[in-house]
Amino acid sequence: MTVRVRFAPSPTGFLHIGGARTALFNWLFARGHGGQFILRIEDTDQKRYVEGSLDDIMASLRWLGLDWDEGPDVGGPFGPYVQSERRELYRQWADWLIENGHAYTCYCSSAELKQMRKEQKENKDRLGYDRRCRYLTAAQRAEREAAGLTPVVRFAAPLEGTTTFHDAIRGDITYANEQITDQVLLKSDGLPTYHLANVVDDHLMQITHIMRADEWINTAPLHVNLYKAFGWEQPVLAHLPVVLSPSGKGKLSKRDQAFQEGNDLVLVQVREYKTNGYLPEAVDNFLTNVGWSFGDDVEKFTIREAAPRFELESINPAPTNLPYSKLDWLNSQYIQEMDDLALAQALKPYLEETGYEVNVDSLLAIVPAMKVRLKRLTDGNEFLRFLFDDDSWQPDPAKLRHNRLVDPLDAFVRSRDFVRDVASFTVASVAEGLYAIGEQATDTGKAGPLLGVLRYAVTGQQASPPLFESIVALGRTRTVERLDDCIAMLQ
Repeated sequence: MTVRVRFAPSPTGFLHIGGARTALFNWLFARGHGGQFILRIEDTDQKRYVEGSLDDIMASLRWLGLDWDEGPDVGGPFGPYVQSERRELYRQWADWLIENGHAYTCYCSSAELKQMRKEQKENKDRLGYDRRCRYLTAAQRAEREAAGLTPVVRFAAPLEGTTTFHDAIRGDITYANEQITDQVLLKSDGLPTYHLANVVDDHLMQITHIMRADEWINTAPLHVNLYKAFGWEQPVLAHLPVVLSPSGKGKLSKRDQAFQEGNDLVLVQVREYKTNGYLPEAVDNFLTNVGWSFGDDVEKFTIREAAPRFELESINPAPTNLPYSKLDWLNSQYIQEMDDLALAQALKPYLEETGYEVNVDSLLAIVPAMKVRLKRLTDGNEFLRFLFDDDSWQPDPAKLRHNRLVDPLDAFVRSRDFVRDVASFTVASVAEGLYAIGEQATDTGKAGPLLGVLRYAVTGQQASPPLFESIVALGRTRTVERLDDCIAMLQ
């Protein structure tokens, strides 16, 4: 069997981190088994469509490196891959179910259904459609058709016994058939509900394994009975564990946006991870660990490395918290592995978004020394502010002195003169000269006190990159100007 899996998002919102984890697990399984990963867009809920969400879903998947073999933009042998373009297909199969006694037309209005639910609550009856249209005679149906009532199509669910299905993660799950309601399969506007569309599409697209969120477990018996009604082979089912917030207090809603929980900024949409300075490799690694383990106590790995090990049976069904401290650690590790030029180019758009005019050559002088200090790419905005924002450079004169400096003013003058006159303006040359001045300027013969004060003087920041790299990145002229201003303050 050739493994074929699908990720089938609905464009009713931007790509949610839980949805991204579902897509990632499907991708891992397909790549690990030499199969195909299909992207299908389930856009039949037109009332909840969110403008721009489809573009966001596809862009976010690409940012994560999750390429698809078939889909709306790349085509494939089982297209179209957008459900609103397949509506006639669903009509045909709904009619087939009616003709073969597995479905029926329902003419109940919204007002009737609302009244029905009201009475059920008042009488403390079981909630759900009471099947009042299931047993209409042909004459009664003809009468309603003649009255111009537009029906929906409902599934004629089994009334007795049980339905058992096997979940590759959770084992056998059994439901009493009396719990399965006669769900709507085709709406009055001619568009299918998820229940009909996903079964028809998964069969016609030859999907072999369905990995989806555990919120769909309760509907699985309906889908299993639909497969039986059609006489089709059912794909393997696997319902993935819930993704919880870092505290474990709640499930992340698709409609949530970033929110604060304790010390954690909880990012809900994939686009927010990019905005907040995370690398896609780190997010992939992070999400792969949410409900699955690489094994051998390995926490950092690429998804290409994970794919050959990924099996459905090794997924933990328990709800899983998002460990943001682990994400920050992973991100810092991937940043440290980046080529200097690649990191400079990655930092550039975040700095420019802040309003800075960025010279990549200046960044290259300082990037090697910054790698170990960055948890996120956005950290560079604060660390590197001194390079691009002269207006914010306003050191406190009181902090330009150190009790170990014999003569702070003389130390600053000598440092300024050295930076102005040194022939080779490199990190190594600047370091050698300022170390020598620092050792002579203190009562202990150690350069540390002067170097620390100079770093604050040059950057105007308590948290900044190392001194020598900062000076070279800032440039000779601007460094001398700032030291001149500091000398004036000391005087």
